[in-house]
Amino acid sequence: MKEKKGLSLNGYAAFVVLLVIVGYLIANVVSAQVGISTVILFIFTIIALPGFFVVQPNQAKVMTFFGSYVGTVKNSGLQWTIPFFLRKNISLRIRNFESNQMKVNDNHGNPIEIATVVVWSVDDTAEAVFEVDDYISFVNIQSESALRNMAISYPYDQHEGDEIALRSHPHEVSEALKGEIQQRLEKAGVRVHEARISHLAYAPEIANAMLQRQQAAAIIAARSKIVDGAVGMVDMALNQLSEKQIVELDEERKAAMVSNLLVVLCSDQNTQPIVNAGSLY
Repeated sequence: MKEKKGLSLNGYAAFVVLLVIVGYLIANVVSAQVGISTVILFIFTIIALPGFFVVQPNQAKVMTFFGSYVGTVKNSGLQWTIPFFLRKNISLRIRNFESNQMKVNDNHGNPIEIATVVVWSVDDTAEAVFEVDDYISFVNIQSESALRNMAISYPYDQHEGDEIALRSHPHEVSEALKGEIQQRLEKAGVRVHEARISHLAYAPEIANAMLQRQQAAAIIAARSKIVDGAVGMVDMALNQLSEKQIVELDEERKAAMVSNLLVVLCSDQNTQPIVNAGSLY
């Protein structure tokens, strides 16, 4: 069922028409000229009064007539329609939904805690009212279901160069989550404006182990960079000693010098130098 425009007239114009009719009725009563037309107009006025209703900004009225959908009125202000139409108020304003923290397993089987914030609004009032029983509850349940399905599709941390992970690719993950939720809420006439992860962490039972793993990875990366820099500095030192002919070193002395320089450059603590006051050989 798709939304369609409902029958409504400008309420101010209709109010002016009713005032004219009331004035005419009063004039007939005062002049004692009460006839069938006067009675019909009086009955029409009484019946027409309940047809007035007010539509607030960013709200809509879904109208039904004896169980049949007859249209939706979105024009804000005072409106008038057929009094026999039942009118239900639907908000078109943007809303936020924040899910509960859920414990799920990521793509690698690690238990994680995750939650989301979904920004949404009603786009098709007919589908929101008639396709689902309670569209607000439908949004909440389907958003959490989509979040759970998305979480098991990606790993928590990036283990390969081009792998999309929950922690390292927030934009890509948010777009995937938005598309997943929008697909589920399409039948309810709801449009998803934004969906993003509001909470992401390892489950408490593995948090310490994963923290040690992250620290180890960081230490390995730092050590690799230090070693690369130390090897470059040693190579530069040997080349400059050879080019400037400061000292001639055989292979054994070069190996000893390389070993000492690497120890000094790669050590965690400051090294204690030993000064050799004698001959190099």
